[in-house]
Formats: sequence, C-alpha cells, structure tokens
Amino acid sequence: MSTLLNPSNLNGDDNIPDNSYAYNIDLNSPWFIRKGAMIAYYGQMEFKALTHGLQGGLLNMVAQQFSAPLYTGDYAVAEGFGKLIIGDRGYDINSYDLEDGNLTIRAANLLAFQPGLSLNQSIVPGFLTLIGTGKFLASSNGPVMFAEPPLRVDPEALVGWADCPSPSHHYDHTWITSFLAAGAARFGVNSGEERQFDFTGAGTVLIQSSEKILDDSMVVRTIEQQIHGITPTGLQRLNSVIAAQMGQQQQRY
Repeated sequence: MSTLLNPSNLNGDDNIPDNSYAYNIDLNSPWFIRKGAMIAYYGQMEFKALTHGLQGGLLNMVAQQFSAPLYTGDYAVAEGFGKLIIGDRGYDINSYDLEDGNLTIRAANLLAFQPGLSLNQSIVPGFLTLIGTGKFLASSNGPVMFAEPPLRVDPEALVGWADCPSPSHHYDHTWITSFLAAGAARFGVNSGEERQFDFTGAGTVLIQSSEKILDDSMVVRTIEQQIHGITPTGLQRLNSVIAAQMGQQQQRY
C-alpha cells in the first residue's frame, strides 16, 4: 500500500515519496503556478490570476518578473502557506535550480517557478526563457537526460536548453533532395529523423525520453498572433500547407 500522505511526511520541496508524477512545494512565499497544475494542498492558500485582481506587491512582482504577455492567461500566483501538491497529467515532474542562469524551456513543460526568476518569451515559437536565480518545476514524458553540445535533437524530444545559443534547424540530406524533387507545396516533414534541432557551443540540452510533445497549444497560439500580418496570398498558401499536413496526419493515424 502507498504511503498515506499527511503534512508530516511532505518535507521540503521534493517529489511525493515514491512518486515521480507529483511534487510538493513548501509554500511560504509566492510562486508562479500554471493553471491546472494544483491537485491538492494543506494549509491556507490563494491562487490569483495574472490577468486581473492583482494589487500592491503582487502586481509589481508580476510586472517585473513576467514578461511573456502571450502566456499571462496560463499562470496564477500561489501565495499563503502550507504544502502545495502539483501534477501534470501523469507525466514525470522534476525540479531545477538556476543560479544566475539562463534557460529556455518548452512552454508546455513549465509548471511553476519562483519569482527570483523572470519569464520571457523566446524567439523560438512555443518556448519560454527563464533568467535569474531560483527554482522551477517542469514535466516531461519520461525521465530527462542532460547532454552537451554539439548534438542534434528530435524537435519533439526537446525539453529545453541552458546557457547555450538557440538551435538552428538541420534537415536530413535525403529529405532535402526529396523536397526539391517533389516541390515544397506537396512535401511535408514527418519526423525528427528528417528534421532536427542543431545545438552548437557550450551549455546543456534537456531531452525527454520520448518523441511525444506534451501539448502544442502554445505553438498554435504563437502562430495565431502572427496571422494578422499575413497577406491574402500568404493565407491561401498557409491554408494549403495545413490541409496537406492534416492529410498526412490522418493517413498516419
């Protein structure tokens, strides 16, 4: 039988005993928490949305530390005291400590972070950058591996990267020749074996033990924000690409 949870056996910021899928935060100062991550808590807490109702110190904290307007609706501030238990659809959860660091992470994987870290939108769609000193929590589909560049990573397995330049795209030589032969309008990318993220320079790359992306809604939202600047010709082109990609997905599944 599993250990019966109570405040006495939830000591410090750590995973629930014998459970890599849930994490306990010893809450005694504010944290940024992704909406939906809280699954239970002991103590007295409030969860305040970033989009309205903030006043005084909390409002100043958000203004200074949360510079990702596309994601303000996804997070809340948890304040109070007690044991805050968070989870993410049964995925593994790990904590990471940054010391005057710079780490970019897939937005779908970031669950919570301390206000000592500032959050910024990355230039890579669907990713966020944490800068500063503090702890953050991230989920992954399987355990996370840490790797040194230079290396190439399947885009769907990539969790993030720390203290190294943003990756560039690398396309397999066979895919490129087929792409040129078939024509850009009719040939799509299907897997990480054909397209990879290429990392160079010093730093650390975080890779999950799976090619399954947890959620792509953040990437879709980023694309939606750019739609207003596309010409009718561009929209027609985009529509044909989406239709072709949907056809490929339907054939695959």
